[in-house]
Amino acid sequence: MPDRLTLGFDTSAAHCAAALLRGDDVLAERQEEMIKGQAERLMPLLEEMLAEAGLGWRDLSVIGVGIGPGNFTGIRIAVAAARGLALALKIPAIGISATEAAAHGLPRPCRIQIPTHGDQVIWQDFMAEDRDGGRPQQAATGALPPGPAPAAPAVPTAVAIARLAADRADDASPRPAPLYMRPADAAPARDAPPVILP
Repeated sequence: MPDRLTLGFDTSAAHCAAALLRGDDVLAERQEEMIKGQAERLMPLLEEMLAEAGLGWRDLSVIGVGIGPGNFTGIRIAVAAARGLALALKIPAIGISATEAAAHGLPRPCRIQIPTHGDQVIWQDFMAEDRDGGRPQQAATGALPPGPAPAAPAVPTAVAIARLAADRADDASPRPAPLYMRPADAAPARDAPPVILP
């Protein structure tokens, strides 16, 4: 549908990013840099964008969401919001990885590198025009295998997420799920849980 209204958003990095598209046209796009506070800012930001465009939640056709890799908490915030909205609005929610979004609109072959903790980078090579570039990997900056030259994103993150989600909205995609590169730093408590009294 050329006039499909798509909302794309991402909180997997130190930002709260969102874009509203009708077809391929960007109606609104924002990226607010923040280290924390995405959980409090995401929904008001989305509501502001919809209101500015004179639209409501029920006008949406598709939701695109950044699934990481990236910040554990940030990924969970966006994925939970997308799944909840999709369920309430009865529309598809499509998960898009950070590397896919960064590669959107770039000539192929290309390599996407996303800095992470220390000297580590998340990277992925995109060798063909199809969307199956494999899966992101993590390595030390100086330990990457030979491949295409690294490329900078050509399209803002949330716009890329929305465009890719709109392209995939008719596919039988599973619900968005977080894409983590390593296990969570937090672990369940080892102490016995408290006794619940009758």
